[in-house]
Order: sequence, then structure tokens, then C-alpha cells
Amino acid sequence: MQAEQITDPLTYHGEGAVWSPSWGGLRFVDMLAGDVLTLQPDGTAQRLHAGRIAAVVRPRVGGGAVIGVEHGWTLEDPDGTLRPLPAVIHDPGIRMNEGDCDPQGRFYCGSMAYAQAEGAAALYRLHPDGTTDTVLRGVTVSNGLAWTSDGSLAFYDDTPTHRVAVFDHDPEGGLSNRRVFVTIDPDAGNPDGLTVDAEGGVWVALYGGGAVHHYTADGRLADVVELPASQVTSCTFGGDDLRDLFITTSRENLDDGDEPLAGAVFRTRPGVTGQPVRSFAG
Repeated sequence: MQAEQITDPLTYHGEGAVWSPSWGGLRFVDMLAGDVLTLQPDGTAQRLHAGRIAAVVRPRVGGGAVIGVEHGWTLEDPDGTLRPLPAVIHDPGIRMNEGDCDPQGRFYCGSMAYAQAEGAAALYRLHPDGTTDTVLRGVTVSNGLAWTSDGSLAFYDDTPTHRVAVFDHDPEGGLSNRRVFVTIDPDAGNPDGLTVDAEGGVWVALYGGGAVHHYTADGRLADVVELPASQVTSCTFGGDDLRDLFITTSRENLDDGDEPLAGAVFRTRPGVTGQPVRSFAG
């Protein structure tokens, strides 16, 4: 399966694709530039600068967005005002990375050390009232996270493990019973962002692999989406019918002239339907 290019190479390190009607379509981040990008109908993107790092963005139920920034979160109000929340990371060598909202509207965001030190990072949870807690410690590069449509399972990858894990999830207890869903051959790439479709299939962006892998709910590799850029970072379903798979790429650490399409956004229609985005309830 091939993906079509729908933007110029707009980002140095594109990440965190997410579709929401509340902001008119697709948003993604140029993570290391600290910018949130909103895709425009002509294929350009409007930028919102959130800070040194813009790791991930999700809509808020009352409008606006919540943005994972270098050491915590920033709220974007409906009028565009940015309101930083108190930091949860106090080590300057560690920053936020990927995340997602659970069915209860709590925003989970994982971290990583700039040097990718083993076990130095964690997965944090922001509650609607603004309080935070740590739900997972000892991770290295906390990356893709997404829930099934019924909210009973959550899929997650800590990139250097080369495994996508699955957790049981309940509203009170949160995540539990972590176990291996699939193991990805290092030669195929490193698991980065992921999304879960309406049928429970898991779509995993492979950084260094130039592809997105689609695994069925029982862990069988069903499809491979090939891209003309090796550093594939995230994927999400969107469009009016939630049947377009949008894919971000990165040109981080590439030499000038290498992979000229790296940093562009791509799209394919793989024949399945995604889920509506879950919003932060705060």
C-alpha cells in the first residue's frame, strides 16, 4: 500500500498527527521547533508557537487544545490564548514526547531523555482538574499510545524495546496488566506513534523503516503502508468519514539533499475506519 504526499516538507521533526472537527481538520507538531501546525486546504500549514518543544496536541472539550510542551502542558483557550500549567518534569535533560487522552478525558503524556538514557523517563497523567500523577516509570522513549473504541485496552510503545505493549484499562484503576502485543524486527524500523482503528486494529509508524504497519486485533500483520521517507513518526485517521490515514515524517539528522520528501505529510485510504479523537476534559 502506498501513501500520497499532501504537503511540502513543512517540518524538521513532524510528529503527533491528530484530526479534530473542533479545529477544522488535521493538526500535527514540528516538535523540536516548538510549533503546532494546522493543515490548510491548500496544503500549507498555520503555525502556533508553544515553546521550546511542542510534543503532542489534543482538543479540549470546551474548545481550544492541550499541548504537551517541554516539561509539562500548556492549555490553548478557544480564543488562542496560551496558559502554561506547572511543570511536572524538573530535570532539564528530560522532555515530553507522545501521548493521548483516555475515555475519561485524562491526558497521558510520556517523556524521554534528550540523550535517550535508558529508564530515565516516565508516563504522566493530567487530570481535568489540573492535578497530575505518574502512571509508569523506568521507560526510555515513551511514544505511541491509544485506546480501543470501548476503552478496555490501551496500546503503547517504549521505542527502544521494539515492542508494542497492550494494557487492560478501567476508569478507576487506569492501566494494568502490561504485556507484549507485537514485537517488531529492528530491521523493519522502530515503533513510534500509533493509532487504533474502529475494529481494534493497531497502526504503528516505523521510524527508520519508511512504513506504517497495520496489525489486526489479534496481533497479525495485515498491511504495510510504504512511504518515500524513512523516518515515519505518527499516524492518525481523519477526514469527514474517518477513513483517511494521515502520516507524518521527519528529517531530523538527515543530510541536506537526502530524502527530499522527509518532513512532508502523507495520506492513504486503507479501507478501514478510525475513531473520533478523544478530548481532554479540562
